[in-house]
Amino acid sequence: MAEVFVQGERIITGIYRPPKIGLEFPTLLEFWRLKLAVFRSFVLGFFAGVLPGIGATLAAFMSYNEAVRWSRHPERFGKGELEGVVASETANNSATGGAMIPLLALGLPGGALTAMMMGVFQIHGMEAGPLVIANSKDLVWVTFVAMFVANLCIFLLGYLETKTTVQLLRIPFRLFAPAILLLATIGAYALRNLILDVWVMFVAGIVGYLLRRTGYSVAGIVLGVILGDLGEAAFVKSMQIMHYDLFGFFYRPVSATLLIAGVGTIIFNLVRPPKFTTEAASPAIPAQGEGAHVESRRGP
Repeated sequence: MAEVFVQGERIITGIYRPPKIGLEFPTLLEFWRLKLAVFRSFVLGFFAGVLPGIGATLAAFMSYNEAVRWSRHPERFGKGELEGVVASETANNSATGGAMIPLLALGLPGGALTAMMMGVFQIHGMEAGPLVIANSKDLVWVTFVAMFVANLCIFLLGYLETKTTVQLLRIPFRLFAPAILLLATIGAYALRNLILDVWVMFVAGIVGYLLRRTGYSVAGIVLGVILGDLGEAAFVKSMQIMHYDLFGFFYRPVSATLLIAGVGTIIFNLVRPPKFTTEAASPAIPAQGEGAHVESRRGP
């Protein structure tokens, strides 16, 4: 919704320009220049996948946010910057493998896909966790081989799909926007057959549009909303274990370090002067003057 509102504003104000359509794949040299971003995203994605309930989507958001934070040119992000695509996709793929660790070792789903796999295990009478490794060694190795083969197939399918999906940019946004609104409305209503969900979707879209206009990190807010439930549940359990002693978190070096780092980050962002934008940045439609080689490097 927010993206539709942003592009609608650009059309009304005359800022929007139809993108030039083309396809140019990055070279190996360009990837090598981003080796630090790849390593950072790999580490973030792997540990995000290991933590139960985080999933690959949140790992991609976290990695993209860190790429913007550490970049010397953060203004390029959202306009086809290759580092943004590499960061999000590296974390996404890294989290997929990491999510298999809690599934096979503890029987806890690391994301939506591993939760589906755990359901398949239960359908076939297998209990996810250490018993799967002990009683069904062949299944575990078949799973690893299947993941390896799937990654090889992505090279071919990704090449074919990229050449196909980039043609969607040929559709005028005046026609594309109503289709997006229609499908989003149907999807929101079909989830629970409640019109309330549709209103929530539109309100969230308006809020997201205002956040982008004022320079706030939408990805950071999404992470906070989703991880808030997990953090609250973990806080309640921790307080019960420590007999409701708030200072118990500082008795352990790991938790104390994380808390101090978190408080320091909050203070740093509060004292730093806010950045306000006069034009909403758009990660989906490039600004005028951007060429075809930029369009093919846009991430999800």
